[in-house]
Amino acid sequence: MWLGVLADRRITSTSAGGGICAWSCANATNTINVISRMSMSRGVSIVAWFEAAKGGLVLMVGFGLLALVHQDIQAMAEQLVRRFHLNPASRYPQIFIHALSAATDARLWFLASTALAYAIIRFIEAYGLFREKRWAEWFAAASGGIYIPIELYELWQSVTWAKTCLLVLNTVIVAYMSHVLWQTRRIH
Repeated sequence: MWLGVLADRRITSTSAGGGICAWSCANATNTINVISRMSMSRGVSIVAWFEAAKGGLVLMVGFGLLALVHQDIQAMAEQLVRRFHLNPASRYPQIFIHALSAATDARLWFLASTALAYAIIRFIEAYGLFREKRWAEWFAAASGGIYIPIELYELWQSVTWAKTCLLVLNTVIVAYMSHVLWQTRRIH
């Protein structure tokens, strides 16, 4: 199909008196832009799937919080600590039990609503990235970039593998989306 389009353009260009060279240079630039955009589109799709997965995970957490409304949360927390064979009197299980026992139904509804709002934002971002919308590319770069100073601060407080991996992943996504925006600035 590409060859047919190229041949048609070449014949039209030649018969109309235009130079083949001028058309070929313009076409080569367009072809490079199309190929470049196609390769970037694959990376943007990966970022879109990642954002959709984040939205889905947070949505499930929100539904989990709603399941705790009107329940005896402290008893559930104590049962969970026992199930994992943790000592309920030790420091971290005690913090976990205390935090859950302080949760009210109003707080659970608020947290579930916040999780829903966050998930909707991530799903809209993923939709825009799948559709290769420029606003979604900007949003992905900006929303990822906002977290980098916070992640650096957390990493400065204490270094863990989870924090380091999160920072690296987020930095790679922000750098890639910035690269996509830089490369496509001439196209749009």
